[in-house]
Amino acid sequence: MNKSKLVKIIGGMSVIIAGFLFTSGDYSDAPNISGTTSDLADFYAFEAENPDNTVFAVTLQSGLVEGNVTQIAQFDEDVLIEIKIDNTGDLVEDLVIQAIKRADTMYFFGPSAPLYTGISSEINTENRNQVQISTIEDSYITTTTNGIKLFAGPRRDAFFFDYERFKQISEGTTVPDGFYPQGEATDFFVDKNTLAIVVEVPNSLLGTAPAHIGSDFGLAGLPPAYNVWVTAKRKEQ
Repeated sequence: MNKSKLVKIIGGMSVIIAGFLFTSGDYSDAPNISGTTSDLADFYAFEAENPDNTVFAVTLQSGLVEGNVTQIAQFDEDVLIEIKIDNTGDLVEDLVIQAIKRADTMYFFGPSAPLYTGISSEINTENRNQVQISTIEDSYITTTTNGIKLFAGPRRDAFFFDYERFKQISEGTTVPDGFYPQGEATDFFVDKNTLAIVVEVPNSLLGTAPAHIGSDFGLAGLPPAYNVWVTAKRKEQ
């Protein structure tokens, strides 16, 4: 089963503009995906502390309580996470960053040209790196010789959502005026965790960003932008 999320990274040439964060959130899925180890939650892309780098952050299995994520076994060895990057503007991936777990380690491959595009995938073993999977108690970050930084492990869910109020509005059990004001809303995710895969990549490894897709719809003056999306794919048995 393949499940994707799409975001746009806004950049000046191949450099991401400071201050912009783009995220795609998803907390309601089809029954055969929701609550499984391939369930994507959020995808973030933003400028790193070093403005010549870009950070990609993928989260899975949102809503985990602390006791569910203290063991490294929560990442699934049969699930391949792929960050796909289009740097030519044709909405087909030109580069891919792949991540898959083995034992207590998350292995990363790329960014490199994909062996297949679209819904089929095969791991391109070029540019292999790895990081020990973190726990809540211990964090591990690997920096590779070409400047890529890697992390995999549980983190506090960054999503904020007043789920109970949403249910009242969507189900029509009450007729509220709207969502509660700041300070009165209840964050369903305040004590929840998620599994995160984070990759910081020098922009020099991503190629030059293409013309912004918005220019095709009459939006003038937009800077070049990579087209980036993430997929979670389960190994065929």
